[in-house]
Amino acid sequence: MKRIVVFALFSLSNFSVAQFVDFNQHYIKDSEANYAISYASISFGDGQGIFADDEGMFVFNKKLYADVDSIFITALGYSKLALSTESLPEVIFLAPKIDELSEVLITVALDRKFKTEKLKPYLDDDYYHCWLPTIESEIAVLFNNSDTKDRQISSVLFPLALESRDWKKRKRSNADKRKFSTLFKVVFYNNNKGVPGQPLLNETIVFRATEKDGDMHNLNVEDYNITVPKSGFFVSLQVLGYTDANGKLLPNKKYKEIKSGNRVVKIPTNFRPLLPFTNKMTSDRTFIKRVFINNNEWKQFRKGNGFKSNLLDEGLTNYGIGVSYKVFKEQ
Repeated sequence: MKRIVVFALFSLSNFSVAQFVDFNQHYIKDSEANYAISYASISFGDGQGIFADDEGMFVFNKKLYADVDSIFITALGYSKLALSTESLPEVIFLAPKIDELSEVLITVALDRKFKTEKLKPYLDDDYYHCWLPTIESEIAVLFNNSDTKDRQISSVLFPLALESRDWKKRKRSNADKRKFSTLFKVVFYNNNKGVPGQPLLNETIVFRATEKDGDMHNLNVEDYNITVPKSGFFVSLQVLGYTDANGKLLPNKKYKEIKSGNRVVKIPTNFRPLLPFTNKMTSDRTFIKRVFINNNEWKQFRKGNGFKSNLLDEGLTNYGIGVSYKVFKEQ
């Protein structure tokens, strides 16, 4: 019965942009340079929120969010801003936070001979072994540095699980898959005593995943010249929402309101694709952050840490991201 409930909730993600009539658009910009701040977080409190798109635009009005009286806006490298929703300006300015940017790793392109090293991702097409992405959850996986050699990250391989249109044919490799076009944000963090610390870049990395990717998305990050710190690093994945055919983030509502007795329960929208978890990694290296709740604190995904999940009941404690490195010869 529990599994039936999970997939019933998953079906709530099929919202249409057509429901957003008479909506208000707001734009988030840098207060000094006046350029758009892409993919900023807009928190409503109580674990709810949305993201701005690549132009810093987000949609908000009282028809969509009748009980929201204030919002909190955050973005990498900027001071947090709290605003009343009674009179939101069309353009919202964030002030740069210099001390946060000073923590960002300075990357350097290395012109030396190297060999390629790959850590394969862990793939699984069993729906019941998968995490259902919601915008309030960010998943980070730790990668330790195995030796003292200089390494740069070439690509990151994100496992995906696809849904078959016909449930009875879900185990067939040639089954027709449900279509989706979903935008994800990727962040690289330093390893702060076993927990994700400061971001290694001050740039926002996003990619669009569709059913055409198959069971894995290969994200090339060579141009960022990300040098692996001695203590290792975390790479995280967070869903931002569905997109149009051109990859533009759509203003989908990020939760469903369901009446329960005398109150309304807000259930986060689940997005395709599913993310397969595994029990084949040698240690528990996956951490979860509820972006709009729990003070943005990271918690290791394991039993006894406040998580209620069928994945943990089956010992599936890791999201099996793969990585490709350039390993440079010592000088």
